[in-house]
Amino acid sequence: MKIKKIYSVISFFIVFNLFLSGCSPLTALGLGKKVVVQVVYGSEKQEWLEPAIKAFNETKTTTSEGSQIEIQATPMGSIEAVEQIMSGTLQPVVWSPASSLYIPVANMEWRKNHSDDLVSDKAKDLVLSPVVIAMWKPMAEALGWPDKSIGWGDIAGMATAADGWEKFGYPEWGQFKFGHTHPAYSNSGLVAIVAQAYAGAGKQRSLTNADLQNTAVKDFMANVQASIIHYGTSTGFFATRMFEKGPSYLSAAVLYENLVVSQESKRLSGASSQIPVVAIYPKEGTFWANHPYCILNAPWVTVEQREAAEKFQTYLLDKPQQVQAIQLGFRPSDPSIALTVPLDSQHGIDPQQPKTVLEIPKADVINNIQTVWKEIKKPVDLAVVVDVSGSMSGEKIAAARTSLVQFINLLEDRDRLQVITFSSDVNLMMDLTELGPKRIEITRRVSAIIEGGDTALYDAVVYAYQELEKNANPKHIRAVVVLSDGNDTASVNSINDVVKKIGSKSEEGGNSIKLFTIGYGDDFDADVLKKMAESTGGRQYEGKPENINQVYSEIATFF
Repeated sequence: MKIKKIYSVISFFIVFNLFLSGCSPLTALGLGKKVVVQVVYGSEKQEWLEPAIKAFNETKTTTSEGSQIEIQATPMGSIEAVEQIMSGTLQPVVWSPASSLYIPVANMEWRKNHSDDLVSDKAKDLVLSPVVIAMWKPMAEALGWPDKSIGWGDIAGMATAADGWEKFGYPEWGQFKFGHTHPAYSNSGLVAIVAQAYAGAGKQRSLTNADLQNTAVKDFMANVQASIIHYGTSTGFFATRMFEKGPSYLSAAVLYENLVVSQESKRLSGASSQIPVVAIYPKEGTFWANHPYCILNAPWVTVEQREAAEKFQTYLLDKPQQVQAIQLGFRPSDPSIALTVPLDSQHGIDPQQPKTVLEIPKADVINNIQTVWKEIKKPVDLAVVVDVSGSMSGEKIAAARTSLVQFINLLEDRDRLQVITFSSDVNLMMDLTELGPKRIEITRRVSAIIEGGDTALYDAVVYAYQELEKNANPKHIRAVVVLSDGNDTASVNSINDVVKKIGSKSEEGGNSIKLFTIGYGDDFDADVLKKMAESTGGRQYEGKPENINQVYSEIATFF
């Protein structure tokens, strides 16, 4: 009893002294220490990774120093993440992109200011999923699938065919409509143009900068791009749009095999009423989305964080987590684990594919492919519509001016731009014109827009849309971007009139003019803006002066 009292007194004084010194008693006694591992990863594996992170954190695994490991993760575009890491605005311990394709470029950029690579060649693959061309099964069959292998040459042929699907006896399908993400932001978009360059050069490896200067290669890539309906940052967004809107919106898109499996699982369970979709593995070759787990060689990564990251990697590669990945449509990185349902033909895929895997080019070649793509990509005919009503005064109009200038600077010289402002009335500031020769003039005029008056939002949207219908090139991407900070107060048209006049036409589907709306500030009607945008296959965004640059930048990736 006396010993217990002495122990209690000693314990009290220890804790009391620690309190006076400002230390946490548990931390000072070696208890309750924690090491946080920040993970930035490609969102394609979010459905698999999030539950795995939660389960791992609940195991309360510790490092050799006794710190409990906590994994914190953020989904982000593979290339967008690298750019933020390079700028220092993002400092994760682990970067797990969708594939290894961009790693050579990341290492090349990192070495400009560091002595070592950002990512070592020891990065292990977490899960696998081939990059495929997802196509509606009846359309694939019309091209000869599955008896005939389909490739980028077939896509290029369909993209440039004046009679579209009519040449195969299906005039009701209209033109061939194709999509992939923006290669400067998204892994699948970059994979798409690298694969197109390889196909144009007739190679599967050793692609060179000299190959990219070949006119035949550029023409081949341009032919594929001719059927693009728009670009974008998210592979998942393409999948969602394609599987929601059906064959009239997209005939085919560059996706990951697991997204095809996911859609077919929904269809077979009755959760989707769409027709079947299948994965086409281009006969010229493709790449794996191998989801490497890259523990960064960066100065902010501590020894203990590296140890903790390695323990989480071991957990993800254990059989239970790998088997769970199969249920979500991924292939396990461990080849000893058998492929089971849903990785089968019933779910639109071929487990024996891909037959040909392309070699990752050198970093400078990858960069030059992106340069070529900018030269030959499908141009956009774009109407920018800006609310200049009285409620836009002050910080809002100032931020709107500067962000709009930056948005215009993201467009290529070959793109064509029209600028419309509205308050009580709708005003045409600039006719649809090629941007290159007019860039300085347009920038000057946009930089000096003045606010005042009421809000004729609906009339402005209808006017811009109808102007593009009359004057835009139907072979270009066509879009309207509208920024407004409030409800309509001055239009002749109603919201129902707007939707009726701008809604996607069934014969055009994905080739119709897309409307992107930005609700600016706090007083806009999000439901109205969303209704208008989604009736065309576009998107609605919410912006404030502090993030409007980011919103405009994301919209620019569609073009």
